Amino acid sequence: MYSSDEVSSGGGYAPNYLPGLGGFLSSAKFTVVVCKDCGLSRFFASKEARDKISESATWRKIR
Repeated sequence: MYSSDEVSSGGGYAPNYLPGLGGFLSSAKFTVVVCKDCGLSRFFASKEARDKISESATWRKIR
């Protein structure tokens, strides 16, 4: 498995995959982990984005 540095969650011309969790002029970040053998990719929201999620009006808690 390989991990990247943080990458943008979108915005601008791309969809914003973590709306309401970024900064004023910046999108929230993901860390991407890719399996070298099968290509399975997983995206993990940054700690900064996760810290904002409970206060965001965009996100709601599910059971």
